[in-house]
Amino acid sequence: MHNLYSALEHFARYCMTMTSQQLLLQQPEVRQLRSIFLSDIHLGSSGCKADALLEFLKYHDSDYLFLVGDIVDGWQLKSRWYWPQAHNDVIQKILRKVRKGTKVIYIPGNHDEFARKFFGMSFGGIEVIEDYVHRTADGKRLWLTHGDYFDGVVQHARWITHIGDLAYESVLVINSHLNRVRSRIGLPYWSLSSYLKYRVKKAVQFIADFEEAVAKEAKKRGMDAVLCGHIHHAAMREIDGVLYLNDGDWVESLTAMVEHHDGQFELVEWQKVQGQVGVGSVNR
Repeated sequence: MHNLYSALEHFARYCMTMTSQQLLLQQPEVRQLRSIFLSDIHLGSSGCKADALLEFLKYHDSDYLFLVGDIVDGWQLKSRWYWPQAHNDVIQKILRKVRKGTKVIYIPGNHDEFARKFFGMSFGGIEVIEDYVHRTADGKRLWLTHGDYFDGVVQHARWITHIGDLAYESVLVINSHLNRVRSRIGLPYWSLSSYLKYRVKKAVQFIADFEEAVAKEAKKRGMDAVLCGHIHHAAMREIDGVLYLNDGDWVESLTAMVEHHDGQFELVEWQKVQGQVGVGSVNR
C-alpha cells in the first residue's frame, strides 16, 4: 500500500511538472514593434471592449503609439456616465507606456471632439494633434487622420449622426445578448452590425466612397499612405497608388494596425488571436 501511495505521489508530481512546463512554453512573448495604431476605442460607452484592449497592450510594445480618434466617447458620456475600472486601466496603461519611453500621439475624432480644443498641447506626455505625418521605417510618408472630415453626414447633418449612433448602440445591445447565447452553445463570436454592413448596399457603397475620398486627399497631399479610423471597418489595400489603412475599432472587430521595424504593416485581429493557444501569439 505504501508503494502504491508513493507511486501516485510521484505521478502527481510528474503531472504538475509537465503542466508547469507546458504553461511556460505557452507563455506568449511581448511583441516589439515600431508603431501601433489604435482608434475608435470608445471609452465611456458600454460597447467598449476595454479588457480585450488591455490584453492587447500587455503583449504589444512599440516605439510609437498613435491614438487615431474616438478614444473616448464624449457623446455617450454626455447622455449617461459610464466609466468602469477597466476603462480607467486603459488610460493608466497608456500613461505607463509613455513613462517607459513610448512616444504617444493623440488625434481626436468626432466622438472625442472636445479634445480638439487642445491641439498643440501635451497631457501626461501625450501630444494632442489635429493630424500627423509619420515617416515609416522604409521612408514612406504616412498621413494620419481620424476620417470624420470625409463623412458628409458628420459634417453637414450632425443630428442624423446622433440618431445613427443611437441605432448603432441598439444593435450592439442586441449583438451582446445574441453572442451570450452563442457562447453558451459553443459557437464563436459573430458581429451583427458587420453582417448588416456587408448586406446593405448603401452601407457597402458608403465605405467604398469613404475609402476613395480619404485616399484621394492623401494623394493630393503627396503621401505614400494614409491611415484613419471612424467607420469601424479595418482594411489594408492600395487605392490609386496610395496605401489605404484603417485600423478598425475596439467595439466589435477588435483590430489594430502595427508597423514592424522594416516598415511593413500588419492588421492584427485580436479577436482571432484570443482564440489561439497563447494569447499574444499572432501570425506574422
